[in-house]
Amino acid sequence: MPMNVAHKLIRSHLIEGDMTPGGEIGISIDQTLTQDATGTLVMLELEAMGLDRVRTEVSVQYVDHNLIQEDYRNADDHLFLKSAAQRFGLWYSRPGNGVSHPCHQENFGKPGRTLLGSDSHTPAAGAIGMLAIGAGGLEVALAIAGEPFFTRMPEIWGVKLTGRLPDWVSAKDVILEMLRRHGVDGGVGRIIEYYGPGLDGLSAMDRHVIANMGAELGATTTVFPSDQEVRRFLRAWGREADWTELIVDPGATYDVRDEIDLGRLEPLIAMPSSPDNVVPVREVAGEPIHQAYIGSSANPGYRDFAIAATMVRGRAVHDRVSFDVNPTSRAQLEMLVSDGHIVNLLHAGARLHQAGCNGCIGMGQAPATNGLSLRTVPRNFPGRSGTPEDRVCLVSPETATASALTGEITDPRTHGMPYPRVADPDHPIVHREMFDPPLSAEKALRVTLLKGPNIASLPAFESLPDMIEMPVMLKAGDNVSTDEIMPAGARVLPLRSNIPEIANFAFERIDPAYARRAKETGDHLVVGGSNYGQGSSREHAALAPRFLGLRVVLAKSFARIHAQNLVNFGVLALTFDDPADYDGIAVGDVLRLDDVHDALTRSHGLTVKNTTRGGTFEVHHAMSLRQTQYVLRGSLINWMKERLAGHAGTSAT
Repeated sequence: MPMNVAHKLIRSHLIEGDMTPGGEIGISIDQTLTQDATGTLVMLELEAMGLDRVRTEVSVQYVDHNLIQEDYRNADDHLFLKSAAQRFGLWYSRPGNGVSHPCHQENFGKPGRTLLGSDSHTPAAGAIGMLAIGAGGLEVALAIAGEPFFTRMPEIWGVKLTGRLPDWVSAKDVILEMLRRHGVDGGVGRIIEYYGPGLDGLSAMDRHVIANMGAELGATTTVFPSDQEVRRFLRAWGREADWTELIVDPGATYDVRDEIDLGRLEPLIAMPSSPDNVVPVREVAGEPIHQAYIGSSANPGYRDFAIAATMVRGRAVHDRVSFDVNPTSRAQLEMLVSDGHIVNLLHAGARLHQAGCNGCIGMGQAPATNGLSLRTVPRNFPGRSGTPEDRVCLVSPETATASALTGEITDPRTHGMPYPRVADPDHPIVHREMFDPPLSAEKALRVTLLKGPNIASLPAFESLPDMIEMPVMLKAGDNVSTDEIMPAGARVLPLRSNIPEIANFAFERIDPAYARRAKETGDHLVVGGSNYGQGSSREHAALAPRFLGLRVVLAKSFARIHAQNLVNFGVLALTFDDPADYDGIAVGDVLRLDDVHDALTRSHGLTVKNTTRGGTFEVHHAMSLRQTQYVLRGSLINWMKERLAGHAGTSAT
């Protein structure tokens, strides 16, 4: 039977279940990726599980998010992560080496392999024919320990690409077109697979841009074939031996189809404050801007910086604009220096920052209040930049640079210069000295984890009660992101290793009093709208509210990763049978669920009674029998401890 690329990847790693959309499957994991904003918890979870050594082909711990060292906390975490990588047998990417996703594609990614990462943009590795999925840290910890990854079998969404991109239109405009068409939840429950003759004009790093931001569509992951372009890319990075061909079979089918004629695209821009608020640049041209920002995992390639440097050569950016340049790897930075592009950028007025995520995650480079910031980053959720009332737009490097020069949103086609013909080099500077390899098993056992004063052990959570009667502490609207549940940025993320402290910021952007009220009340519920928990994979958005007493979330629908994170920490994620029942609940209402244990194990439906207003309504859960065991026992960690000890619950796998 002819197969598409996604089905080939899943079939070759399938351990449990079958490939029927909606059913649960378990797949083996070859590689894992963790970064410092999420990896600290992963390493603490490995310690709590008592793991001796990683059981994957390759596991890499990156330091790319929390690079600002305004006090001891980030520096202490870097030492902790290095010691944990040594203790458990991971590769360690030092601070300043670069952003995890492009670095992993360049140095470790292999076509045909699976990659599980505790970062929602892990699917970027699909650019080279990997099945790369973002997940919560606990699931990544289990994968490191050799356990399969469980998820619902997605539909495969085939997107045929035809034609070639016009001048001044690039890969960012392709994914913005997908967001314009389908919105931030258009990919939920789906793997996006790109195919067709249009692929011939897209480099491996162009594909990275598109695969990276498939996360903004809510997709499980994005897949490209491993073709001759991927072979060229791996050859350039000295890894041609890692290449295997992986292409769609003639006659293969897809569950859903779409088609994009690349030749008909134009420069696009996602206006504040959602990645799907997309319009043509020409429609908003002329609005003054205060910042233009080049870099991030969403536009990480050499070309993305070199084209900007070529555009500004011999010119100066507008005097109102902060032109921020964030190199994505030390190797890229060395190439840009060697080729003279950094000189051009600096001479034009660019502000050069260290190789890392930086302002993309709100770690510096915050924009001015109410000033438009044009960025090549993947997300523009409210406040993510570090400025509470920000106005962040998502654009291509071409649009960002043209606008930096004029001081206003500018369609680069009107820029008045020939389109720069810049490509990723066939002979890049390969810089791997900043990767520390795993220690031998014998040496690793002698390593002691280095824990600074800000690193606290994970809290223990009790099992789920059979009768739940609790107040609604907070009611949120649609498309609430994990950035709104648990803010990122320089003020909050340094506390990621200290759950009692970081919990004080939970839901701060929705209800500043939530943490105080939750501490006073204890166990409680939260009500959400559609696509609840979209965005980042950070499990702090589930763990911190759970620490404050969150036991149940009722929502119209959930984003995949956040729903899994809630389950992993023993929070019951329930969906309204009738979304209209959302309107009948107010903050302060006391809701009751009876015979919870029996209901969870026997069916997917439960009845909720509003004891404050009277009346009942129906809800359901989407958990497998295995996941219900996590919730009943209070957390996945509790379940795993029992599994390792050979006690009850092992049959759930």
